[in-house]
Amino acid sequence: MVKINGEEYQYENKQLTAVLEELNYDKTRIAVEINEEIVPKVCYDATILKDGDTVEVVSFVGGG
Repeated sequence: MVKINGEEYQYENKQLTAVLEELNYDKTRIAVEINEEIVPKVCYDATILKDGDTVEVVSFVGGG
């Protein structure tokens, strides 16, 4: 199981980019942290989620 923003999913052994697309995240407007470490956007394609990973996805919102 992989925990994403507090919800559990069966996404172990899946590429981070594929998971973000499946969950409808706009990769240009988010930051991702896996197990309390920020993942650079250039590493999304090469990052494979593992059983027990905790993922936090933070969306940026405009405003002023």
